[in-house]
Amino acid sequence: MVLRKMVDVDYRRIVGIVPVEKRERLSAKLIDFVLKSKNVDKMPSSLAKAILHHWQRGPLTNEAGLAALLEAAVVVESDKTVNFLEEELQLLDIVKAIRTME
Repeated sequence: MVLRKMVDVDYRRIVGIVPVEKRERLSAKLIDFVLKSKNVDKMPSSLAKAILHHWQRGPLTNEAGLAALLEAAVVVESDKTVNFLEEELQLLDIVKAIRTME
């Protein structure tokens, strides 16, 4: 459980540098990646529960919800997620931060 908290903190830190104006687009795309992935069996149930918990309380654009969603997208669709961050949103600092965690 301690490891899970450390990872959450890292993703929260990463999400903290996402410009607010890009969060809605990022959230929508990450939801698509997670829901359409054939790799959902790689996602820990605790992470899926965290996403549902945050989603029930509002859009997944706040830091906590987006952090859980980003973590899930990296777990199930790492290449697609990194490519979207890099190519579409031009969030190179975030890509670098994710790559250092892998």
